[in-house]
Amino acid sequence: MTHRCLVLCPLLCVVSGALSLMTFQTALAAEPRPASGAGNETLGVTGTFSICACDPETGVCGAAVASLYPAVGTVVPFARGGVGAFCTQHHLIKGAGPRALDMLEKGMLPEEVLAELVRGDKSEGKRQLGIVDIKGRTANRNCFDADPSGSYWGSTSGKFYACQGNTLTGREVIEAMAKAYEQTKGSLADRLMAALVAGDCAGGDHRGRLSAGIRISKPGLDEYWFELQTDKSDDAVIDLLKRYVESDHEAKGDWPAGDIPFKHPCEDRPAPKAPE
Repeated sequence: MTHRCLVLCPLLCVVSGALSLMTFQTALAAEPRPASGAGNETLGVTGTFSICACDPETGVCGAAVASLYPAVGTVVPFARGGVGAFCTQHHLIKGAGPRALDMLEKGMLPEEVLAELVRGDKSEGKRQLGIVDIKGRTANRNCFDADPSGSYWGSTSGKFYACQGNTLTGREVIEAMAKAYEQTKGSLADRLMAALVAGDCAGGDHRGRLSAGIRISKPGLDEYWFELQTDKSDDAVIDLLKRYVESDHEAKGDWPAGDIPFKHPCEDRPAPKAPE
């Protein structure tokens, strides 16, 4: 009996493990996924506020983002020095970042790039996109069929930048981002961080503050010149700002809030709350 048990027990463990794996795979296969258009694979709902911008004089481009979506800084913002910057959010499109920048590099207008990305897309109503090229030309595209939690959503653009957001506490988030970007003195990285902080202090994502990130590119580099990510946090933008203050990188400029010692920009801000 003992000999038989020694033989059978490992076999039963293998069979049990295989059945567990099959059950897990079946559950994954059965999980409903949002519809996607031609070549547009949806990765998930990224309730987000973001900003993308370029400096036509230096060729430096970048983007910054915050959300309740985990590790959002790796899937929403994209930039290429001397080319442009781009953000894909709400129901983001897999592979859209490199595709958008490739099209800009080939000379397509920002409006043409956004139109191409959603051409034939069955979920176009759930896509929110923002783009800017190295000449400073911008375009925004809002979702029009956002999930119920997606309200409020909106966007704006100005001199060499575009900002956009969904699942926001209100319009004041977009307005605060634009104002901060336009009025901050410093480098492109400084101004993007200032805009992200302003959006967060104005309310940000009404569901919470899990992750944030910033990416900066300059001509001649294949990799990002400067990049910071906060993938999982209780206060992502503020934690990202702390890391920005502590960093010593030439992408930073003369923005006082980016210098040591760190000072909380809005300690009395209200907790995130969905708009009425």
